[in-house]
This record gives sequence, C-alpha cells and structure tokens, in this order.
Amino acid sequence: MAESRIVIVDADPALRKSIKTMLIKLGYSIVGEAGDGVSAIKLVRSRQPDLLVIGAELSGMDGLEVATIVHEDKIAPVVVLAVSHSQVLLEKAKAARVAAFLVKPVEEADLLPAVEIALSNYQEIISLENKIKKMEEALTVRKLVEQAKGILMETMNISEAEAFKRIQKQSMNSRVTLRQVAEAIILTHNLRK
Repeated sequence: MAESRIVIVDADPALRKSIKTMLIKLGYSIVGEAGDGVSAIKLVRSRQPDLLVIGAELSGMDGLEVATIVHEDKIAPVVVLAVSHSQVLLEKAKAARVAAFLVKPVEEADLLPAVEIALSNYQEIISLENKIKKMEEALTVRKLVEQAKGILMETMNISEAEAFKRIQKQSMNSRVTLRQVAEAIILTHNLRK
C-alpha cells in the first residue's frame, strides 16, 4: 500500500485536496494532480501511476473518456468519482472498464476499500494477461517445432525423436531459441518449393 503511486484528477481543487489528504493519511504517495481531462492524460502518461482517481465531470475530455484511454493503454486502474450514480453514467463507467465508482462526497471509509480492491484486482488482471501471453507463445513455439520436425522427418527420412534432437542440438550450438531454429527450417523448406 505505502508504495502505491496515485494521480488525482478533479475539476474541484477542494475535493482534490481532500482526497489527497485522505490518501496520504492512508499511506499512499500522490505523484500528480490535474483539473481537466487533457492534463490528466499527459500526467498519467508521464508519471505512470499505480492508480488514477478521477472525477467523471471534467472540461475538455470527461473522466470516463480518460478512463477508457488509461485502460486501453494498460497504464493503471481507475477509480471514478461522480456527483450521482445514474444508470447512464454507470453504463459508461462499465464500458470504460473503471475499477471502482464512488459518489461524491467521498468518505475515507469508502475510499480505502475502493483503492485497495482496484489495485489488487488490477495486479491480478495483469498477472493473468502475462500468463496468457506466455501460454500463447509456448503454443506457437510448439506448433513451429512440430512443423519443423515434420519437414526434417520427411526430407531426411528420420524419426520424430531424431528430428527433435537435431532441432535441439542446433538451438544449443547456435545459441538461439527452438523457435528460431524451427522458423529457419520452415523458411528454408518453403524457399525450396
């Protein structure tokens, strides 16, 4: 918690100050403040915070538009502050993939759980996305190696085990990945066609 860096954005300077005081008291670090949407985007991109707390009603670009951009760029989770919880606003917040939605005035008892859950859930999402990327890469490598083994088995009339052994040996001798060796075999085979 103490190491979490937060940017606060709201058109009301008094509310920003109040939120900042609460968050500092709770052990968070405030790395920037802004009063409008365009400044918020610049600030978030330059400071790369762990969390963005933003008002829904901002000039230039509203808080939900900013939240959408921050979500798409995978910068940080977003806690939105709004004057009401109308169904239209809630739908926009869901579409923007906000992590939490609080109605003003914000109390410390509401802010802490929203911030903690937003940070925790975001870290879990990032972790899962990284696992998915690794699994997709492993599957791609496996498919390429299978294709390369098939080419070696066909062109050299060797067993599957021997084909894999040759790919592995080439990988170690050349100090390149199995994927690179498999891709080279496939490319060479395709050029000879």
